[in-house]
Amino acid sequence: MSSSERSPADALDLFRLDGLVALVTGASSGLGERMARVLHGAGATVVITARRRDRLEQLAADLERVTVIPADLYSAEDRERLVDEAEQIHGRVDILVNNAGTTSVVGVADEEVELFRSVLELNTTAPWHLAKLCSPGMIERGAGAIINVASMLGHVGATPVKQANYCASKGAVVNLTRELALQWARKGIRVNALCPGWFPSEMTEDMQDESSQTFIRQNSPIPRMGEPHELDGALLLLASAAGTFLTGQSLIVDGGWTAR
Repeated sequence: MSSSERSPADALDLFRLDGLVALVTGASSGLGERMARVLHGAGATVVITARRRDRLEQLAADLERVTVIPADLYSAEDRERLVDEAEQIHGRVDILVNNAGTTSVVGVADEEVELFRSVLELNTTAPWHLAKLCSPGMIERGAGAIINVASMLGHVGATPVKQANYCASKGAVVNLTRELALQWARKGIRVNALCPGWFPSEMTEDMQDESSQTFIRQNSPIPRMGEPHELDGALLLLASAAGTFLTGQSLIVDGGWTAR
């Protein structure tokens, strides 16, 4: 059935992912774990990866269609092995969610070059490399969805939370997303960025204290952190047939932070 022939009553079916294989990085905790559960709940088979095998296996125990492939995404060799194993096991990767990331809160004057480089390796180079590795199969099938989890801090600065490394890496991911989308749009691959604002995760543990929460309440139009489920709809839109005319976009889910 073509999109023009779809009944409005079928709209919810567009968000289903039955028969598709999704690879989710950084799935051992936080937003990545939630994303893996959401994609699985929509019908996808999920391949989950992170460095902590025990955490991945805990998640896998709750899911039916799941493959655990631990990997260190700082390593190009591990990235290649990850995609190779996923494709050998399932024959395909239809959805890639580049969620793994890191940050370091430090002023530029005190930041070492190697720290800056390491943040860019995981936050920018790894998503580029994994997209490159998954793209040949997607091109061969004429379909694929790549979701780069960037950040609202790819669009605005973070200070007084000083993290030039993170802002630079996520800003690069936002524009990398645009370029990959342009290169692959006519080959059937959609590439979009999901840009969360302040959400509870391991990376934002330092923002859980009362002072930080007051800062967020005073500066966010919706005066609170986001809740994990508030990314679910955006994720499914970008992953599913509901978003087939979306590519090269940054979907910012930030409670209005960047609208100020």
